[in-house]
Parts: sequence; C-alpha cells; structure tokens
Amino acid sequence: MTGTHRRPLILGNWKMNTSLQSAVKLTARASAIANAHPDVDVGILPPAVWVVPLSLQTQQLEPSRLSLGAQNVSPHANGAFTGDLSMTMLVSWCDYILVGHSERRQHHSETDEVVRAKLDAVLATECIPVLAVGEAEDERESGHARSVVERQLDGALTGRPATELSRIVVAYEPVWAIGTGKSASAADAQEMALVIREWLARQDSEAARSVRILYGGSMKPDNASGILANPDVDGGLIGGASLDADDFQKIVEAASPATTGS
Repeated sequence: MTGTHRRPLILGNWKMNTSLQSAVKLTARASAIANAHPDVDVGILPPAVWVVPLSLQTQQLEPSRLSLGAQNVSPHANGAFTGDLSMTMLVSWCDYILVGHSERRQHHSETDEVVRAKLDAVLATECIPVLAVGEAEDERESGHARSVVERQLDGALTGRPATELSRIVVAYEPVWAIGTGKSASAADAQEMALVIREWLARQDSEAARSVRILYGGSMKPDNASGILANPDVDGGLIGGASLDADDFQKIVEAASPATTGS
C-alpha cells in the first residue's frame, strides 16, 4: 500500500470567506496554478453562493485544469429544508463535495449518521466525495486519536462495496490544528494517514492502495513539503493558506513530483 503512486490532490477550502470580486480574482490565480502543474489535481471549494459564477468563469478560462467543489450538501434530494442545497443542485457545477468537516460536526451537530447519509447522496452522483475525519485536542491527549478516527470511518464507510470506497477521498483533519495555528508534525500526519489506510485495507485491499488521503490541519508553505513527503499523505485540504494565491501556489508546488523530483 505505502509507496503506491497516487496523483497528488490539493483542495482549497475557502470556508465562509471572500466577496464575489475577490473570489473571481482568486479563481483566476488558482486556475493558472492548476494549469502550471499538470501532475497535481488542484481544486477549490468556495462558498456555495459562488459555485455557479466561478464554474462559469473557469469555463471561460478554458483550457483550465481547476476543479470546483462544494463545502457541504444536504442528505435530502429535495423538500422543505430551508437554506440547504441538494446534490441535484450541485452536481452540474461541482467535481468534489466535502462531507463531515469538523466545523459541520461541531457547529451544526452533524452526527456520524448524518455524515453517512450525505455521503450516500454524493455517491449517487458522479461527484467525488471528500470525507473529513479527525480528533479533537482532548481526544488526542487522552490517547484516543486512532479510535476516534476509526469510529468516524466505521460510521461513514462500513459495509460499502469496493466500487464506492475507491471513489472516496479521505481528509485527515486534526480538529486541534484547524484555525489555531497549530499543525500536526509530519510524523503525526503519516501516523494517522496510515491508520486510515490500514482501516481501508481491512475493507478492501485495492481501495486501500488507490484512495487518496489528504492532510487538512493548517498546512502552510513552511510545513507542506515535510507533510507531503509522507508515503501515505497524497495531498492537502487547505484552509487559510488557500485564500492567499502565493501561499496556495507554494503548496501545490510542494505536492508536484516535477518540482520535488519524487
């Protein structure tokens, strides 16, 4: 499993940031970055209100290798769910859909059951789901990081056929390293990525070899190379640094085999 070639993937999660004007400028830069690094898959996850205009923008920038995605989705196909967006609405505009981000779990009380239902909705389409898992600081300090992540994987992925498992991207995001300025060490990132890959191997060996695992906790230009050099880390889910085009470019460069010589 370790050492198997998997295309690097760098996704910028903009969260609840940007105006339309700044989003358009940032998308143009991100598109140029993606085009300059054809050996890395590059995408952005803007606020939902910008998904359609930015998708139309990237079409005008053709050829553009930049992918777009959504930060969240409803588990329901339609109905009386004020403020929610369904896959029916997103599928025409998105390549990736983020599911289970810790901020959704924490601030919107999303349970493992809700996360699984959202994953079901994404897998019913051709979009690629990005499943986020990770432990809080007290869970890590008490020695429960592995069990928390495995519980989240159990809830979202147990019982799924290999055809579904192989379509999923998993993002390990230690909750204590999101928006805090803290970051897991390169060794920590590898350790938990390997936990995820070993869990996948117990379900299906081929999925374990092919599924891309991202690191998602305060990756920045100064720590990206070390984290991305790990054999089981295949890219990053980038928060704050994705809002700075120069920083985002440096992280993509750190992921590029052509740049690093790996």
